[in-house]
Amino acid sequence: MIKSIIVTGATGAVGSAVVRRALVKGIRVTCIVHQGSKRIGNLPQDDNLKIVECNLSDYNNLQMEGQYGAFIHLSWEKTFGASRDDAEVQTRNIQYTLDAVQLAHRCGCTVFVGAGSQAEYGVQSVDLTPELPVKPESGYGIAKYASGKLSAMLCKSLGMRQCWVRILSVYGPNDGENSLISYLIREFKAGNSPQLTKCEQMWDYLYADDAGEAILAVAEKGVDGKAYPLGSGNGRRLSDYVNNIREVINPDVQVLFGAKDYYPHQPMHLVADITELTKDTGWLPQSSFQEGIKNIV
Repeated sequence: MIKSIIVTGATGAVGSAVVRRALVKGIRVTCIVHQGSKRIGNLPQDDNLKIVECNLSDYNNLQMEGQYGAFIHLSWEKTFGASRDDAEVQTRNIQYTLDAVQLAHRCGCTVFVGAGSQAEYGVQSVDLTPELPVKPESGYGIAKYASGKLSAMLCKSLGMRQCWVRILSVYGPNDGENSLISYLIREFKAGNSPQLTKCEQMWDYLYADDAGEAILAVAEKGVDGKAYPLGSGNGRRLSDYVNNIREVINPDVQVLFGAKDYYPHQPMHLVADITELTKDTGWLPQSSFQEGIKNIV
């Protein structure tokens, strides 16, 4: 049983969920956040929670007291817009991941869990499995894949177990303002009609607290060197999700499907196969999409 963890990227939707669920389990949590972070308020006040301010670029110099069980690395520089294809930025993220592995080793951690992305798979037409060959098309996806493979090599040389979690679409408290869910909630609350694509994609949304539980389960029981796609495991049309949110917040608002074109290389099938994740860890999602939306609105 893991008794203490270190979490980077702890102020975002996934990170704060990991922290919340860990504290409920009585796990001691140390969060590494950016210096001067404006989102520290996303973290609860708890006697078992400690906050350390340190930028990604300074991980290689960070010294922390005490011994820890697991290191959960969720922090990443530049995840939106054109910066996803900035080669220099994404190359730095690979080095930051390896710096995080070395920090985990200095802190006595026995397991390193890194946050991968569905972007590692590129455009697929089938459910995502651990064995499915990857073909990333963005600099972000390429860097995530490289970080996963190189961190596994480094962890092996340092005697640590490594697991990689390829996160699909997570929503919940502390979600970014740029996410589709955040946009829809704002528009429906304001009584505006969201302008969207046709939303014909098969999509897989997972509530943040379920994602947090999954990552903790991987830290506890995940197989060394394995990359787990993380979603609910149930694909639905994106338009169905949109209409679910509308029904919860403002059923009278019309949705303008087809008002926008799809992005170039838009994935049309993004669904996780969680069979191996469940088999290895026992984890299953608990919250329906409607329940999750009600929790955050």
